[in-house]
Parts: sequence; C-alpha cells; structure tokens
Amino acid sequence: MMLKSFFRVMIAVLCVKSLAFSALSPENVKHEHHYEVSVRLDVPLTLGIALTSALGVYQYYGMDRKDADDLKPKSEFWAWDRPFVGHYNGWATTVSHYSGALVVAPLVLAGYSWYRGDADAHDFGAFTLMFVEAFALQNAINQIVRSSQLWPRPYIYAKRGEGREKAESARGEAYGSFYSGHASAAFTVAVFTGEWFSEIYPNSKYKPLVWASSFALASGVAGLRVVAGKHYPTDIVVGALMGTGISFGILKLHEFCKKNISFWAIPGNFGAIFYF
Repeated sequence: MMLKSFFRVMIAVLCVKSLAFSALSPENVKHEHHYEVSVRLDVPLTLGIALTSALGVYQYYGMDRKDADDLKPKSEFWAWDRPFVGHYNGWATTVSHYSGALVVAPLVLAGYSWYRGDADAHDFGAFTLMFVEAFALQNAINQIVRSSQLWPRPYIYAKRGEGREKAESARGEAYGSFYSGHASAAFTVAVFTGEWFSEIYPNSKYKPLVWASSFALASGVAGLRVVAGKHYPTDIVVGALMGTGISFGILKLHEFCKKNISFWAIPGNFGAIFYF
C-alpha cells in the first residue's frame, strides 16, 4: 500500500507540473495526449520488469565457460552466419561499445522539446517512464535468452591473433551470442526517438526523416556488432525485432489508459490527475 501511495503521489506531482505549465503557456499544448501512465498499469508492470531483470542478471552472470569439445560445430550454423564464425575486429568492438551513448537520444530530444515549450511535464514524464520500462524489459529478456547459451560469439572460434586472445580470456557470457543486446537496445532507442517526435510534432514534414535516421543509426550499431565478431546476422536481426516489438508493446499498453482518469480542479488553474 505504501508503494502504491508513493507512485500515486509521484504521478500526481508530474501532472500538477503539467497543468502549471499549461496555465502559463496554454498555446504550447495543442496536441492530444495519446499515452498515459497509470498506477494500476505501471506499478505491477514495473515490479514485473524488476523481477524479470533480477532473474536475467542472476542467470547472465552465472553463465559458465564451455570446453572446446562442447562448442557447436561450424557446420551446424545457419548458412548466412557461417562466414562470420571465427571473425573478430577490435576497432568495430570499441566503436560499437561507445555507441551505447545513443541511449540518451530520446531523453535529450524530450528534454529539449520540454525546454522549448513544445511539450509539457506530462509528456516528458510519461515518455520517460515508458522508455525506462521498455529498455529495462528488453535488456532483461535478452539476458535470460542469452543465458541459454545456444551458440558462442564468433570470436570464440578464432584460431590466432587478437580474436584468439579475447577468446582465451572470455567470460561465460561469451558463450551465449543469441541474441544481440546491442541491437535490441538500439532499436528500442530508435522507436522511442521516432515516436516522441511524432507525438510532439505530428504535422512536421521531418517525421519520415527522424524515423529513417533513427532506424539507420540502430542498424549501424547492429551491423558493427557483426563486423566486431560479437554476433552473427541472426543475432542482430532477432535483437532488432525484439527491441522494436517490446517498445511498441509498451507504448500500446499505455495508449488507452486515459479512460482510467479522474480529475480534481482547484482555483488558479492548478489541479491534479490521479490514476486508480
């Protein structure tokens, strides 16, 4: 009950700020809110994601190294994955790791829109919560699936050079290549970046460009993981589909929460919105 009350208060505070900004600059909020956060939805959803994340972390960091005799034979890989068995590239590995900085893109865009007055606290709060939920969920599911160790990363099969050195010092997680967490995360970021822009600027002629560039960057990150020898094409394709699917799923869950709203108004154009 205390946790539920806490979340109600936090959401109410966000909504009070939203109404305050609306009162000061009513012209700034001209679009209909398509997404709403809800205690009834987001508390159990957040708790479920937290439990899933805990399970994922436990299994992920409990993965053991495998002996050479236990490795999947190269001949058993899919035909389109087989050419990458044994591949490793150091610079691509480094660049793909630094690409993780792109995770802040949706929040930076949201914050900038809020700063400009194109969005309000309601928009920023709802999208931030949904993004955190989607990102955490895709990461948790990825860790659980990878812990099954369906096949090792490509560089584990390297015979010589830097790839061999990496293989010899690899942890247990390197024996679970399927599926790519980087690809899943990158496409989660792409979906929320495009959706935020579409929500706040529905009539903008730049919407196709934002969506296209977001998915292009995500595809670039996924491709780097293959070039790096960290994943196979199958890994990044499934990762891209998982990140995209989970993101749209979280957005869809919040799309029709508006019917659960009750409103309390007080003088001075301030008020609070509560969800039950």
